[in-house]
Amino acid sequence: MSLWQRQLKRLQLIAEQRTNRFRLNSLKGFVSLFLVGTVLSVALAACSGGNVSNSTADTPAANPVANNKDKVELTLVSFAVTKAAHEAIIPKFVERWKQEHNQTVEFKQSYGGSGSQTRAVIDGLEADVVHLALAGDTAKIEKAGLIQPGWEKEVPNNAIVSRSVAALITRPGNPKGIKTWADLEKDGVKLITADPKTSGIAKWNFLALWNSVIKTGGDEAKATAFVTKVYNNVPILTKDAREATDTFAKQGQGDALINYENEIILAQQKGEKVEYVVPDVNISIDNPIAVVDKNVDKHGNREVAEGFVKFLYTPEAQQEFIKLGFRPADETLAQTKEVADKFPKVKTLGTVQDLGGWEAVDKNFFADGALFDKIQAQKKR
Repeated sequence: MSLWQRQLKRLQLIAEQRTNRFRLNSLKGFVSLFLVGTVLSVALAACSGGNVSNSTADTPAANPVANNKDKVELTLVSFAVTKAAHEAIIPKFVERWKQEHNQTVEFKQSYGGSGSQTRAVIDGLEADVVHLALAGDTAKIEKAGLIQPGWEKEVPNNAIVSRSVAALITRPGNPKGIKTWADLEKDGVKLITADPKTSGIAKWNFLALWNSVIKTGGDEAKATAFVTKVYNNVPILTKDAREATDTFAKQGQGDALINYENEIILAQQKGEKVEYVVPDVNISIDNPIAVVDKNVDKHGNREVAEGFVKFLYTPEAQQEFIKLGFRPADETLAQTKEVADKFPKVKTLGTVQDLGGWEAVDKNFFADGALFDKIQAQKKR
């Protein structure tokens, strides 16, 4: 028993003795009880840092490091294509945390389509940290009451921790001559992409197509006609980016595949021969990171969760993202020769902000009954 606990126990015994000795209708007894109660309150406040509700015994948000726990668990929920990067970064974080805090961090990890992962967290998957394909998905978790407003400002770069662009993968020798977004609307060209209803990358793919028209002088009517033609050339919509890659590469379907540039670079690093082009009119695929406030407070691991998120912005972690094909979120690293040599230059880069932000994008393109649903509906007729 600690010193403050022994003091608290002693004061509680005094209180009980004095309660038995004095009657409440006695002024002397009343004053004595009041004084003992005051002493007890002061002792409790001192032991709890001035706030009884912060007691580690009662509050799940207690600091695990302050409690001297030997081990703490962290659940990371992320979109499918980040798996290789996190598997390289996590051991580095675990090692550093152990050195600095003498505490072992164990990770649970879940990877899948960003939209599916978002729904899983809202439905009860108790993620401590979410790394999703788009800020719109993180905003949905915020609206569900799991993440506090202002999460974008808690870390650098509006919480964007990894970045990529869209690329077109073709068959060996590129027999259909696919070099630009416009080539995807040609008759006889079959495109493989994921479903934006379940996959974050699929939303980016759609926006890359739309952006390619808007950024080259086309209006919304022309952009609508273009994306409609392109999706008429899509024989199957997969659940997520990983499944789209398997459909194209392993099942041999389609003439072209839209995917993250980083996925292609990773495949090449594994020895796969991949022919691709990065169109010079493109969209900045920005992936945010956030702590899930309600869950970390429940699990009592906020300090570790926030520590992991901050670690992802360090040069050490960002270098791992770069190695695995992500363009750096750190603008200083983005200007280095290493990055310039590794990634093709994009001449015209659009952003979600150019299209009004994620709330407008979801409403106009991906909500039930919005443009994408209309395209699919006419396709079935």
